[in-house]
Amino acid sequence: MPHTLINGYNMHFKDCGKGTAIIFIHPPVLTSLNFQYQMKLSANFRTLAFDIRGHGQSEASRKEITYPLITQDIRELMNRLKIEKAFICGYSTGGSVVLDFLLTCPERALGGIVIGGMSEVSDKKLRNKISRGRFFSQIGAVGVIAFSTAWSQGKLKLSLIRSLFNDARKANAKNAEQYYQYSLDYNCTAQLGKIQQPVLLVYGEKDTLFHPYAKLLKERLPKSELVFIKNSKHQIPTKAADELNELIELFILTKG
Repeated sequence: MPHTLINGYNMHFKDCGKGTAIIFIHPPVLTSLNFQYQMKLSANFRTLAFDIRGHGQSEASRKEITYPLITQDIRELMNRLKIEKAFICGYSTGGSVVLDFLLTCPERALGGIVIGGMSEVSDKKLRNKISRGRFFSQIGAVGVIAFSTAWSQGKLKLSLIRSLFNDARKANAKNAEQYYQYSLDYNCTAQLGKIQQPVLLVYGEKDTLFHPYAKLLKERLPKSELVFIKNSKHQIPTKAADELNELIELFILTKG
């Protein structure tokens, strides 16, 4: 997996395949490794996954982690790799970064793919969940988050759980805390009507906590498609990878 200097920090990323580009964005503490099954899409597309500042094997950031900063880094990576436009795909809070990118860099996006994402965090249960991640990061207990997230994503495959955990526990505690905090504060709901690119919304049928956010995005985004994956919860990239990949491929072939 190569490294490149992006806006003053050493970014760790993976770039596979040729053709229409898809760029994947992970949530706090998790890393680009969470999209290892989506990298199979490189058979037909150019697939890119990167570690956000202070996560995985990317260098820690002296700047505060915000969605606009992540968006700037994605744009600079595209410039370095000579990618004029791409589909931007994010999981969980990474889906919020997708919305920020579509709002601030519309000329660089072919469309967006939001997997279990949201434009704001408005309900108490989800706020508490994200706040727990912020708290454990604040006290330097990234390993606790790393184990919890790796276990939930791992589909009971010990090798996958181990690799996700080993990558996640490398997170810089301060940068992870900043990412969690920005996720709590972010709200772009009022601006969703400005997004004119097509957006694919993918949620788990059993992920009822996120269903109100799915409905909100479907109502507010002018050109959106909403799909619920049957018998799936929130961990779609690893636990419903085949279904997700099929949806992404169909979406890009029809919208790209």
